[in-house]
Amino acid sequence: MLDPNFLILYVDDPLASAQFYGHLLGRTPIESSATFALFATDTGLMLGLWARHAVEPGVEALGVGGEVAFAVAGIGLVNAAYQMCRTFDIPIIQTPCTLDFGYTFVAVDPDGHRLRVFSAS
Repeated sequence: MLDPNFLILYVDDPLASAQFYGHLLGRTPIESSATFALFATDTGLMLGLWARHAVEPGVEALGVGGEVAFAVAGIGLVNAAYQMCRTFDIPIIQTPCTLDFGYTFVAVDPDGHRLRVFSAS
């Protein structure tokens, strides 16, 4: 059985994206170059940022079809993450609200990837 443990986002500028995610995650990348940056998280998930022009095999068309989700424990932590995003001038495309699955908001990274923070409680 396969168990996902690696997420790769195609980005325009891995070094700029690494700086963005470094602020967001509160850590530095364990690997960083002009075409790739890699973060290790406390959960074991590895987050890779790969220059879209360097992806092999090449990426002809990128569609909007997903988001990076951050589950947190409670509405207070959603609100704290929202304030952190505002402090760092991260664009917000959905302000905090309650949806069917819980309390949430959505921001976007410099390449337009959606970043959802939510609490099911």
